[in-house]
Parts: sequence; structure tokens; C-alpha cells
Amino acid sequence: MASYQTVAAPRTESAREWQRAMAVVGVLALARIALYLFIAPRYDYFRDELYYLACGEHPAWGYVDQPPMIAWLTWLVRHTIGTSLYALRLLPALAGAALVVMTAQFAREFGARKSGVWLAGLATLVAPIYLAMSHLWTMNAFDPLIWGGCARVMLRIVRGGNPRLWLLFGALAGVGLLNKYGIAFYLAALLAGVLLTPARRHLASPWLWAGIGLAAIIALPNLIWQVQHGFPFLELMRNIRASGRDVALPPLQFLVQQALMVNPLGFLLAIFGVIYSFTRSGREFRFLAVAYLVFTAMMMWMKAKDYYLAPVYPVMIGAGAAQLERWTDRAAGAPRVRLLAAAPFGVAALLVAFGIFAAPLAVPVLTQEQFIAYEKAIGFTPPPSEHQPRGPLPQIFADMHGWRETAAEVAKYYNSLPPEERAKTAIFAENYGGAGAIDFFGPQLGLPKAISGHQSYYFWGPRDYTAESLIIVGAGDDKEMRREFASVEKVGQVNSYYARPDTNRPIFHARGWKHDIRTDWWRAKHWD
Repeated sequence: MASYQTVAAPRTESAREWQRAMAVVGVLALARIALYLFIAPRYDYFRDELYYLACGEHPAWGYVDQPPMIAWLTWLVRHTIGTSLYALRLLPALAGAALVVMTAQFAREFGARKSGVWLAGLATLVAPIYLAMSHLWTMNAFDPLIWGGCARVMLRIVRGGNPRLWLLFGALAGVGLLNKYGIAFYLAALLAGVLLTPARRHLASPWLWAGIGLAAIIALPNLIWQVQHGFPFLELMRNIRASGRDVALPPLQFLVQQALMVNPLGFLLAIFGVIYSFTRSGREFRFLAVAYLVFTAMMMWMKAKDYYLAPVYPVMIGAGAAQLERWTDRAAGAPRVRLLAAAPFGVAALLVAFGIFAAPLAVPVLTQEQFIAYEKAIGFTPPPSEHQPRGPLPQIFADMHGWRETAAEVAKYYNSLPPEERAKTAIFAENYGGAGAIDFFGPQLGLPKAISGHQSYYFWGPRDYTAESLIIVGAGDDKEMRREFASVEKVGQVNSYYARPDTNRPIFHARGWKHDIRTDWWRAKHWD
């Protein structure tokens, strides 16, 4: 059995190969940064980015729809480098570049010396899902690094590393739980992988339980917050499931979508990684491959969104790239199959070809008009992950439009009111996108902060307003409003051609709500 130390201490020739391969990986990482410089200011702020900016102004140990870390980081970014699109999207781009390097290092962990190293990095760079995740300011940008860190620490422990590394694993797992709850399912899959393979001998280590304890301590404040607020995240998940908002794919379509999401050649490398784990030389890695298979089965059974699997692929791609290098090295000495020695370059060419094809569908490298023409020319539309109305652009791009127009349209009417009426008029948004737009763009337009019952805005309450006068943004139907208010009039209309159709809604001025907003605020609540 090859030990970890053997892999980590290669011959001088292999060390030079590794250095040359990592030089290529460095260029690939710089390519991701160069792409950021080009696309960061394209289109505009994403709906969720505006919401996280609002959450950052209300620091807490939890929020209705996510753990606290993204809000804390948003507060930090706002008070250091600012909130321009370049500033907000810098850390995701750096995370994307770091992921390229991490995947290449995974290939090295599994014995790659040359082609497998840079091929793993290339596969990560051109994967559509990682391009998309590392473009926007969301917690998804950081999940692959955190999950990959957990996998790498476990691999080192299984290969004979210091058992005290379980403390590092616990710290990473705890931070992961503060970033996004989905890691809990991956941790369960890792446990299954350990139990089902010889790696289970490490369960006896007291340092493992110390690491679990550390993870629990880090995540505990958020758990306490959830308990104190009646587990709003679970209520939200029940509401989403009951509404049928998310697209539920049958197993075969789910797997096809995985291939499109990661790049078909990247997905093939992941399959090679699974194959490698069931060889004699890959048995130390087998627990991670089993965890991948278990996690995939869990997500399919739960009808989860396809991109929930994205954080598990770097380790699998790294293993698969190493296995491909191993196969081609063997083929190089056999005359009949010598052409297979060029396989890494063929895979690389196909990776790049599909990456060029898919990049405009993942990130805004094209203008809006160019994207519409491109989508028509290729005859392919990115499949949606939610049942939402679609306009000229898919949801991920449409959600970067309409928010400035919303704030401007509200400001045009709000500033036309007499000063004494403005002082008592609240701006109520039906969803956090509109509320975030008012909060972010509004101050420059003379608008007060918005109020809303959507997601965490509900906990921030009605501020000091009485609902005597409300400008309502994002309501689709005024019939219910006319039953609830003494008077309702349409005072504006959001018109953004590239936005989602449900963003382009009328703006109403409603007066005289028939309830007391301070005692009946619960009526505004909607978590969906």
C-alpha cells in the first residue's frame, strides 16, 4: 500500500513535473481572475446580492433562509472595499481561482505528476457551474472550497496523517454549517463512506470526536437562533416543497444535468475517479467516492436542485484526472495503444470546446442582445431550477435586471408627495428583491428603507410606520389590497425588458390598512 508520505515525497524528476504542471495551473487560475475583470460589472446586481447587502445591515446569528456567514462577510466587504460590482464579486472570483488550484492539488494527492494535475485544474476552470458560482456574491461561491477542505483533511488522516487534524476538519465543518446548511448532508455522506470502507477504523480516534465537538460549538449559536425563532428555515423548506416552486428532475435527467453542469468531460473524469477508488491503489480514497455516490443518491431522492452537488466534484475530478494520467502512462509503452497517450490533450480540447460553448449560458460574457441571438442560434436554453416566469433571459441573468428601474420608479412617485405625507409613507415590498433594491439604490434617490414580510425582512418589522400610507412594490394583484385598504391607486409601473416578468409589476399607493401594522405584522409574513 502506498502511504501518503510516499506520494508527498516524489522523486526529483516527478517534483519537476509537478512544478511545471502547477505553473500551468497558476496560469489557469489567473485566467479566472482575468475573466472576473471582464465580466464583474456586466448586467447589474443579482436579486440575492441585494438581499445579502440588506442582511449585512442586520447582523445576527441566523436568517430565515441561510446561516449567518454570508451576511457577516457582506458587512465586512461593505466596510472595507465597498459595494461596487467589482468589490462585491471579487471574493467569489478569488474563490473560483482557488478552486482551480485545489482540484489540481487533489489530483496530486492521488498520484498525478504532470498531465493529471493541469487537466484537473482545467476541468474546474471551464465547468459552467463553477463559472456561475464564482461570479455572484452568494454562499455558493465558498461551498466547494469548504467541502473540498473537509475531504482533503480526511484524506490526509486516512493516509496516516496526524489524528489532531480532526480538529481542522471540525473547524472547516463548523464554518461550512455557518455558510450553508447543505454541508450537513455531505457530512452524513462522508460518515456513510467511512462506515462502508476500511476507513472506519478512524472512528475510534478521540480526536475525531473532539473535531465533531468543535464543529458543534462553532455552529451552536446559529442552532440556538433557529430554536429561539421557531426553526424558520424548516418552515421555509416546507413552504417551498408544498408550493412546488423547485423543478424536480427524475433520476436520469438529474444525471444528465450533472454532466451539463460540470462539463461532460469533467463528469467523465468524476466517473474515472469512482473507478479509481475501486482499484487496489485507490482503496484509501474509496470512502470519498462512496460519499459522493451516497450524496448523489440522497439529492436525487430528495428531489434537490441539480447544483446542490457542485461542491463534491473537485475531489472526484482530481481523482479521475490522476487515473487518466495513470492509464495513459501505461499506454505510452504499448505500440498498439500508443495513441492513448495523447488522451489528456484530447480530453483537454473537448473540455475547452464545451467550456467555450457553455460559458455564455453561465456568465454574462455577451451583451443581452448577443445572448438572445446566441441562444437562438444554438437552439439550447439552460434548464431552469425553479418554476418561475421567463422573459428574454434565463432566470440567473434576468435576476440581474429591473432593480434600478424599480427603485427609480418608486422614487419618482415618492418624491412627488408633499413632505408631510412622505414622512408617514412606508415603502412595502412583496419580495426581498424589491426590498433590497429600495434599500440599496434608494438612499441616493431620497427613499427610506423598505419594509417587507418576505424572508428575513419579516423579522426586521415595520420600523416606525403605522400603515396609514404604504407604497406597495411587487404586488401582482390589487384585488386583495382593495379589500384590505381604504383606498388603492396605481401610481407607477416597472418596465425592464430583460427582467423576469414578475419583476415588471405595478406600483400602488395604498392608504388606511384596516389592521394595526404593529400588532398585526404577522399578516405580512411569507416565507417562500
